[in-house]
Amino acid sequence: MNRPISIFILDVSNSSSPAMGDRLTNYLDDLVNWVTIWTEEVVPCKMKHRAGDEIIFVGYGYSTAYILAFFISRIWKYKDHAPYFGLSFGDIDKELEEVDIEKWIHPLIKQARYANDLLKKEQVRPLFKFELDQFYENNTLSPYNLFRHEFEILINSILRLQMTMLKEQTHIQEQVCTLYLILQQQKAVATLLGKTAPTISSHFKKGKAEEILNVFGEVITILNSLQGKSYLNDQGIVRSDILKASIRNHLKENAVKVNFQ
Repeated sequence: MNRPISIFILDVSNSSSPAMGDRLTNYLDDLVNWVTIWTEEVVPCKMKHRAGDEIIFVGYGYSTAYILAFFISRIWKYKDHAPYFGLSFGDIDKELEEVDIEKWIHPLIKQARYANDLLKKEQVRPLFKFELDQFYENNTLSPYNLFRHEFEILINSILRLQMTMLKEQTHIQEQVCTLYLILQQQKAVATLLGKTAPTISSHFKKGKAEEILNVFGEVITILNSLQGKSYLNDQGIVRSDILKASIRNHLKENAVKVNFQ
């Protein structure tokens, strides 16, 4: 029986800096622990910190890897050493529990790796890149596979526009956007930052936070729809809302206090 999965390979910009090596290594270990907490009892997955500055993630659900990657990118601590994510999604014919991601050879892994390698070559590096059309030849299960090249171009173009808006944010606009992603209330953001509600609203609008977060939501909706239409059994059930709630609950208790107070 086929199962829907998604993959990201996270790499770090400027990770060869001698002063940052140990810090980044420890930080990536912390992220692996956080993702383990976020996904526990929500979605089965496997994740490994390897090669110093790389994390590989594999989990059930077409949208799972993107959701995790987006949250990680928003709370990332070291802004001069930004992460970037090569992503893929598709289907496997075995239980994820049987997979050793250190040794696993699969077209989806190859696609995510290829996307990550393409990002490395870009001078203005986007946060995310999906790669769907180079190596994966399964045309029998999911209708989107017939048009995966077009879909890849479209989704990556949307993510580049999102990245442009993120790059244009000031520091306070970025804080407001990230906190709203986590807290989902402008009043709560205002309280945490010690600002008035109108000030937060102004930063929210000027920083195009609504547009940025709408792209996040729409990409998830598209991936969930593809999964639901591709599977008419239990594998078509998406758990993205439960996953987002789990992430937010953990961040409210931990990361928000650390990074914004």
